[in-house]
Amino acid sequence: MWGSVKNQLRSVIEWKNPSPEAIFEIWSTGLDEIKNASKLILNPGQGCVFVYEGKIQAVYVTPGIVELATANIPFWTTVTKFMQGFVSEHKVGIYFFRSNQLVDLNWGTTSPIKYEDPKYKFPVGLRAFGNFSVQINQAEWFIQNISGIKDLFTSTELRQIISSRILQPLTDSFAEMKYTYTEIDAHRNEIAATLLTNLKEDFIKLGFNLLDFRIEGTSFDDETMKRINRIADITAEAQAAQAAGLNYAQMQQLDAMKEAAKNPGGGAGLGMGAGIGFGFGQQMAGAMANINQNNSAAIPTDDPTARLKKIKELLEQKLISEEEYEAKKKEIMAKI
Repeated sequence: MWGSVKNQLRSVIEWKNPSPEAIFEIWSTGLDEIKNASKLILNPGQGCVFVYEGKIQAVYVTPGIVELATANIPFWTTVTKFMQGFVSEHKVGIYFFRSNQLVDLNWGTTSPIKYEDPKYKFPVGLRAFGNFSVQINQAEWFIQNISGIKDLFTSTELRQIISSRILQPLTDSFAEMKYTYTEIDAHRNEIAATLLTNLKEDFIKLGFNLLDFRIEGTSFDDETMKRINRIADITAEAQAAQAAGLNYAQMQQLDAMKEAAKNPGGGAGLGMGAGIGFGFGQQMAGAMANINQNNSAAIPTDDPTARLKKIKELLEQKLISEEEYEAKKKEIMAKI
């Protein structure tokens, strides 16, 4: 009986202890027949969309107490609705929402961003993640066009919407700014600032003001990492060749000769041994002559210590064999 009587009394409506995830949440007693002159309490950082008889009547954002006007007169309306099972058609919907800033909402790309590296001219697949901050500025529009009459709309759902919309602006930004893969992390703040500007309009269309946008980290997909590692290997080989007084082409030629020497039964070894690969042998011989000429020029003829040190470095770098090293060493020692 008390429950029946209580439903006839004016209500005091308040959004108490909302979930940290909640952005919009409906207040409901189960009947949604709010009696006339019921009180709505708005706490700081809260707003409310008041729906009456299926239409949005008002949006409240100022903290304080609001008196709600409905056609539900305590006791009397219920009594007069005998033919409707004592249920009034004057129903309300009260949707509370957060009017304060929503900060540090995480985002991440749902799939790799595809673009061409402007320096190395290979396709790049990039993933990115970070956080953003927003504030609701069109709660009425958001309910009508995005969340609908759901009982609860959470920050997780908002993050999903944003992550699905961020891929194309990111792709366009990378194409316009033309950063090579080695420069992305160093320019994350600049990229984020550009995205903040480009994304603001999209957020306004959703009913939010975009206040802050950050990129916390990036990563490359497997295919891109293979290409990056290959570039790193070639760069390291070129630097090693330069340190030994060779250019990269000479280093490659020397490697090819060593591989042929390791496989005397193969086509390349047979060609070199029997004269079939005479052109290849001439090319390698010319390369070795250039290498020896470069090495001779690099070693001071009047400094046996420097020459011994140089041939020792060539041995350690496996550019000459142990036998060649010993022969050259004896030759230098004999001239001391």
